[in-house]
Amino acid sequence: MRVYVINADNLIVAREAPAEPDENEIVIACLDELRAARLTAKRLIALWNGLPGVDRVHKVGDREVLIDRMWSALEALPDPRPARSTKQAEVIGLLRRPEGVTVDEVRAATGWQPHTVRGVFSGALRKKLGLAIVGTKEERGRVYRIAETGV
Repeated sequence: MRVYVINADNLIVAREAPAEPDENEIVIACLDELRAARLTAKRLIALWNGLPGVDRVHKVGDREVLIDRMWSALEALPDPRPARSTKQAEVIGLLRRPEGVTVDEVRAATGWQPHTVRGVFSGALRKKLGLAIVGTKEERGRVYRIAETGV
């Protein structure tokens, strides 16, 4: 899904609506919501003139026509870039797999040295993030997993 967040300063293209938008933010996901938004003529002009590749306007004229043109211009904007995955997030994903992960598998995925992998397990994940990482001896060697807590 693609949404547009209009705040006091600008217009933001997002992949999903914020969990709790600020009181001054307007979240728009469709043309009808844009039409229903309480945007003053001055704000509409500022939003329109802030869009890339549009001819600047100085007055609204027909509000519905401007909103239709604005929606078309919004839909032509490029999609927002997905959040970049970090190596730490990748390691956490490997640890959450039912089959767990070995130090060698983490090394292959990240390019880290064995002592770095063990240090991340102990320092960043256990101590800083508070994840319960357990290691068990299996056929393929020592396998690490994030222990399921609760229930």
